[in-house]
Amino acid sequence: MKSVVLDAYTINPGDLSWEVLESLGEVSVYDRTADKDIIERIGDCDSVFTSKCHITREILDACPGIRFISTLATGYDNIDIKAAAEKGIAVCNIPAYSTEAVTQHTFALLLELCSKVALHNKASQEGRWSACEDFSLVLEPMFQLSGKSLGIIGYGTIGKRVGQVAEAFGMKVIPYSRNPEEAVKADVVTLHCPATPDNKGFINKEFIDRMKDGAYLINTARGALINEQDLAAAVRSGKLAGAAVDVVSKEPIEADNPLLGVPGLIVTPHMAWTSREAREVVCTTAAANLKAFMEGKELNRIV
Repeated sequence: MKSVVLDAYTINPGDLSWEVLESLGEVSVYDRTADKDIIERIGDCDSVFTSKCHITREILDACPGIRFISTLATGYDNIDIKAAAEKGIAVCNIPAYSTEAVTQHTFALLLELCSKVALHNKASQEGRWSACEDFSLVLEPMFQLSGKSLGIIGYGTIGKRVGQVAEAFGMKVIPYSRNPEEAVKADVVTLHCPATPDNKGFINKEFIDRMKDGAYLINTARGALINEQDLAAAVRSGKLAGAAVDVVSKEPIEADNPLLGVPGLIVTPHMAWTSREAREVVCTTAAANLKAFMEGKELNRIV
């Protein structure tokens, strides 16, 4: 098989190897590929691996040699699945590779909101603790998780794992799918659901108004779930004690995104999934998907 990896850099910036994939045939690896270069780089390849590059009907028409496509992610909305199915092209994804990494980052965000570690480290480094009259310097009170409630919107693999960790902290876990009203009223609400046309921007002023005063909101799922103006306003007003997001509506984030520069609102750059261990699973599973296809088997097949 002749393969091409169109946008490899976020998966493997150099700390991993493509040797398992290379063992299956000739492979061309590109860090990034502009839309205008996709057709040329696919050329006569049999198999295509893509993270975010869009594989459209036009591209499939222009590259009739394609027999196999694998995403380098779980989501596959960047691939024209209908066109691929019509052409008999196998499409695979990488399921559940980031569960532990995203769960860990979810709690990294929550713990920073609750314990203000960065704030107090900065104060210590600047000498404010040295100048303090007391043995303990507290700039803002801590929020203790034990005894608090966690509403989880999206109770799939990641949502369930987040729930397990929350219970270890002594929190009461409330899946939104089982009790929407109680979940909305939780001390912390965390999002782990996919974005769909039906739920775009559903975390808006109306939703936030139903939340408990002083609650926290975490989003490590999809930026499209949140009305960003409304979330920023809720944190600024004090309706929410704070919020943290790893995803935004347009990525990379634009300089005028309303979530930037809001005290009490943490933004990380879509990094929750990027542990080396998670990315290694992506590389090995992508190769396993292709190997199964070559052997006439099915592994993580979408079509």
